Amino acid sequence: MAVSSKYVPAPDHVKPRRALLSVSDKTGLVELAQSLIAHGVELISTGGTASALAKAGLAVRDVADLTDFPEIMDGRVKTLHPSIHGGLLAIRGDETHRAAMEANAIEPIDIAIINLYPFEAVSAAGGDYPTTVENIDIGGPAMIRAAAKNHAYVAVVTDAADYPLLLSELDSNQGSTRYAFRQKMAAGAYARTAAYDAAISNWFAGELSIENPRHRALAGTLTDVMRYGENPHQTAGFYATGDARPGVATATLHQGKQLSYNNINDTDAAFELISEFAPDAGAACAIIKHANPCGVATGIDLADAYAKALACDSVSAFGGIIAFNRTLDEDAAALIIKIFTEVIVAPDATPAARELIATKKNLRLLTTGRLADPRAPGLAAKTVAGGLLIQSRDNAVIDDLDLTCATARSPTKDEMRDLKFAFRVAKHVKSNAIVYVKNSATVGIGAGQMSRIDSSRIAARKAEDAAEALGQAEPGTKGSVVASDAFFPFADGLLSAIEAGATAVIQPGGSMRDDEVIKAADEAGIAMLFTGTRHFRH
Repeated sequence: MAVSSKYVPAPDHVKPRRALLSVSDKTGLVELAQSLIAHGVELISTGGTASALAKAGLAVRDVADLTDFPEIMDGRVKTLHPSIHGGLLAIRGDETHRAAMEANAIEPIDIAIINLYPFEAVSAAGGDYPTTVENIDIGGPAMIRAAAKNHAYVAVVTDAADYPLLLSELDSNQGSTRYAFRQKMAAGAYARTAAYDAAISNWFAGELSIENPRHRALAGTLTDVMRYGENPHQTAGFYATGDARPGVATATLHQGKQLSYNNINDTDAAFELISEFAPDAGAACAIIKHANPCGVATGIDLADAYAKALACDSVSAFGGIIAFNRTLDEDAAALIIKIFTEVIVAPDATPAARELIATKKNLRLLTTGRLADPRAPGLAAKTVAGGLLIQSRDNAVIDDLDLTCATARSPTKDEMRDLKFAFRVAKHVKSNAIVYVKNSATVGIGAGQMSRIDSSRIAARKAEDAAEALGQAEPGTKGSVVASDAFFPFADGLLSAIEAGATAVIQPGGSMRDDEVIKAADEAGIAMLFTGTRHFRH
């Protein structure tokens, strides 16, 4: 049942007399407190925060002075008291509330400066179960929510980044806060506690292997406001979830203008793909356009890998995203700057490479420190009208799959190498996906078609175009292998690949017509592997 309202008009300007400070992150604390004192605000604080203020020589009252009750249970219980919550929640313009404050010696609190125990950081760092649980804040969220609810009178700040906003508000309004400011801070406060609770609930779900909890909350922290979204008429923002997985959200931007919405989406696709290639297994390069690879290759070094990847589809590579699995070096950088590229992402870059990239002021260079683990568990989410689709990350890796040969002929050693390469790439191509590979480089990619045979034909046509551009007598699909992200529902898709010149095929299998497809492969004398694992990507 809804609680009946007690409407008392909120004052526009409130001149704070008392502020409660309780922060885990002490960044900027002393400077903030000094400014509050200069505005005639009395400071109340707790535990370590009070000690830090006192150490700086500032006058501060301990919370225990208000509650007449000591901190107990290792500080777990210190602010959960009527003297604190009454001071935060009291409606100053209500006679009964004022009478209750007077009767119980409750002093009003007009500013709440509170940030929370570092649960997200501890859990992301892999803290053990007891340590992570101990970093679940209870009193902090309770005070934040109380102060935010009573924003008619109380200004609440939950992040050190907002301290300048508070001080600017006080400076601009003769030591007062405006109602519009308090509203804005309240909105941010509830978003903060929501994100905090989301992190906790998702951590528990992971720890207890609860795959589909009844309530699922996702949250992030705004890191960038985009100029626009996928299209200029759409607004967009980039939110970091706090996941420790390396990638575009955690990368360092060394140069270039702000990443766009599409840049971020494509860079994520590029880095997730290149992370499938272990650095000690060879230098690898992936070129991405519109979240699809248009060229992937390994080589003797990064420059070689890039040249081979570019040869797959140099037209589509224009304005693309380039990802490497090793530290970007000068030789690779020298090749990249010859054509227009939007973003380069790699674990690191040498000083010489950075110097070369710097000659292209709009070319963004991102370094991530390391590759992502393709086997790591995680969540993937997609919005639909009225809901969220949430699934586990596709962390199946070709090296871990049980491959079975379905045909009379088994693949050769070279074919097996290329088949694994092709299926590794197909995992990152939009469905329906067809990938031709020869000598550890893609030579034709068909993506995102409504029928698999169309993807096969497009990939073959791409190979023909590439051969013509390179002045080659025949397309790279001649003598190649081919991967399909899902089974061939009919033999026609396979026959198209055979016609293009493929000598071996890798696919999940599992079609009602597998026998028909196997027969076609045997009749053509090609080898075909079944993986038993599908890689749809929509």
